[in-house]
Amino acid sequence: MVVSRDQTAGRSHSIIFDNRSFERVEGFRYLGITLTNQNSSQEEIKSILKSENACYHSVQNLLSSNLLSRNLKIKIYRTIILPVILYVCETLSLTLREECRLIVFENRVLGRMCGPMRNKVTGEWRKLCNEELNVMYYSLIIVRVIKSRRKR
Repeated sequence: MVVSRDQTAGRSHSIIFDNRSFERVEGFRYLGITLTNQNSSQEEIKSILKSENACYHSVQNLLSSNLLSRNLKIKIYRTIILPVILYVCETLSLTLREECRLIVFENRVLGRMCGPMRNKVTGEWRKLCNEELNVMYYSLIIVRVIKSRRKR
């Protein structure tokens, strides 16, 4: 694969090594991620979020159950759902748009885990807003986890 800003670079070239010819490809899968000549991670983030949604839906009944405590739901989230995203995202360079997509996904899952909260004054049920989720689950903001693991 040739990675270049020039789209026509290396199109007609093939590599010959030890009497073997290797063809030029636009992308290939390596260690669970798809590498492309455009060096774009948007498609990879989409596929990660699809697998993350499948993982979430497999344990959705547990996470939305009123029988489990919030701490147990967080442990399930950390051990089952979070590693699916972190496996690949630690190696990708995320753009601001991709970071926002990951945060939206995490807030959606955390919001479903918490369920609606009852207002003490009016007695009405309402969903938690993102700021309330961030206060409750400060250590779980996925972008913060990805960046700290990269540094480590």
